[in-house]
Amino acid sequence: MQSRIVLGLMTAALVSAVLTACGSSNQDASDRAGKAASTASATTIRLGSVLPLTGRSNHSGESMRNGAQLAVDELNAAGGVLGKQIELVIADDACDPGTAVTAAQDIVKDGIAVSVGGYCSSAVVPTLRIFRDAGIPMVIAQANSTDLTEPGYDSVFLICGTVGAEAVFAVDRIHRLGGTRLAVVHDGTSFSLTLADSSVAEAKRTTALTITDEIKLSQGAPDYQRIAQTVISGKADTVYFTGYYAEANQLIKDLRTQGFRGRIVVGDGATDGPLLTDLTTAQSTGVYGTALLFPELMPTLKEWSARYKAAFGTSPGPSTVEAYDAVQVAVDAIRRAGSSEPEAIRQALTTTDTTVISGKVSFRADGTRTVPTFLLLRAEDQAFVLDPLTDAN
Repeated sequence: MQSRIVLGLMTAALVSAVLTACGSSNQDASDRAGKAASTASATTIRLGSVLPLTGRSNHSGESMRNGAQLAVDELNAAGGVLGKQIELVIADDACDPGTAVTAAQDIVKDGIAVSVGGYCSSAVVPTLRIFRDAGIPMVIAQANSTDLTEPGYDSVFLICGTVGAEAVFAVDRIHRLGGTRLAVVHDGTSFSLTLADSSVAEAKRTTALTITDEIKLSQGAPDYQRIAQTVISGKADTVYFTGYYAEANQLIKDLRTQGFRGRIVVGDGATDGPLLTDLTTAQSTGVYGTALLFPELMPTLKEWSARYKAAFGTSPGPSTVEAYDAVQVAVDAIRRAGSSEPEAIRQALTTTDTTVISGKVSFRADGTRTVPTFLLLRAEDQAFVLDPLTDAN
C-alpha cells in the first residue's frame, strides 16, 4: 500500500498538472519539475520525503517523519526560507523497491524542490533515476549503501557515512572486542549486502579477522536455526549481521538456542528499531551494534532531544537526527542559492559547509559526507548503552 501526506503548511493547492513518465529527456523532465515547484504555491517551498510508514521498518519511518517535521516546524517558526514557508510532502515506500518508485513519481508531481528522505537503500536505489530525470537533488537522510553512489550522479548527497566507512569501523571494533574469527550474515538487500561485502574486504585487507563464513538469510523466514548451526560449525567467535532488526531479533534467538555464546554484532539497520524488546538477558548478553546517532545516549543532544519530546511526547530514537539534519542541509542550500529552483539547490549543495545537530556537514565530489559518525553500542538487558570503544583511537 502506498500513501502520501502533505505536512507543514497545509494551505497550498494541489498541483494540477500531471507529469509524463520519467523516460523523457532529462532537460524536459527538469523543466517540468521546476515549473511544478514554482506553481505549487507562491508562498511555500516543498520538500519531499519517501519513507517506510508501513511494513517491517515502519518504526524507523515514523521516527524519521517526526525528525523531518520538527525541522520544518522550527524553520517555519523562524520565518521559513526566502520569505516562504516550507511544506513537507511524505510518501510511503514500505521499504519496497516497486512501491518506492511509485512514491517517488507521486511526490515529483507534487512539485517538490528537493528530496530529503530515504531509509532502506534497496528502496532508495530505484528512485535515483526518477529524481535525477526530474532534475531534483536528493539529500538522503539515512540510506548509506555504496549502491547509491554507483551511478555517479552529481545530485545525490548522503547525510550518513557509507557502508564502506561503517565496515572499517566495525572490523576495527570487533577486533578490539577480542574477535578473531568472524561469520558475516546478510539478507541480500542493497544495504545489507554491500555492508557485508565491505566488512569482509576490510577484514581481509587488515588481516585483523579470519572470515569463517559469508551467509545469506531470507527476510521474514520463521527461523534461522540452520544458519546458527553453520556459524557454530565454522567455529566463529563473532557474528556480524548486516541486515535489519526483525531478522536480527530472530537470528539472535536461534544462535543462542543452538548454543552460540560468542559476540553477536548487528549493523545500523538493526540497532535502529525494537531489536532487544523481547530478548532475555541471556540472549542479549554479548550483543553489540555499529550504529549511527542515538540521541538518548549522547549528552550533547540533550537540548535537541527535549525539543523533540515536547513536540511529539516521546524521546527521539535512531534516525530522527539524520532526518532533521537532511531538512536543515536542504534549506541551507536553498538559502545560499537564493532560489527554490532544483538546479540552483543542487549546485549549492555541492559547496555545503555547515554544522547541524549531527555535526559538521560537507560533501565529497561523490556526494558522501566527509566526516561521518558511528557509535559502538552494547546491549544491557533490553536497552543499548554506549560502549567505551566508540571513541577508541
